[in-house]
Amino acid sequence: MTDKTHYVYVVECSDGTLYTGYTTDVERRVKEHNAGEGAKYTRGRTPVRPVHVEEYETRSEAMSREHEVKSLSREEKERLVNASG
Repeated sequence: MTDKTHYVYVVECSDGTLYTGYTTDVERRVKEHNAGEGAKYTRGRTPVRPVHVEEYETRSEAMSREHEVKSLSREEKERLVNASG
């Protein structure tokens, strides 16, 4: 059993696209993306900025939600981001 918090996050890339990922440390992960060490998708689309974050108790819950968010259409992702303020 771990006491880590698991996050699903959405970042907006410099080209206006949205990228969804999973991490246990959002701040570290965003820095990695911006340093070109993140996902292949975000390389060349920096800087990225976090626009939505969700918190989960288990890795399994977070991974399931990440898959769900990645399956959303662009319009649905924009609604999710706008709803989170």
